[in-house]
Amino acid sequence: MNTYDSMKDELIDYLLQAKQPEQMDNRLQQLLTPTEYDEVCKRLQIFKMLKQGIPQRKIAEQLGVGIATVSRGARALKEEE
Repeated sequence: MNTYDSMKDELIDYLLQAKQPEQMDNRLQQLLTPTEYDEVCKRLQIFKMLKQGIPQRKIAEQLGVGIATVSRGARALKEEE
């Protein structure tokens, strides 16, 4: 296992130690800047909206993100299948 994989494992373990939503929120706030946290939340919304069948351009408009960001989310969902 390389160093990057080891660091990812540590991150996952750290986040999984949170027992309550408030603890998870605190850990994420410690790790991420407010902008990064906001972007992660928007990416989750992109996934949800794509799964609902909302067109990519409409998602981009509603969330104030670029179409490339939405397209990246659509590709990630396809890879998940």
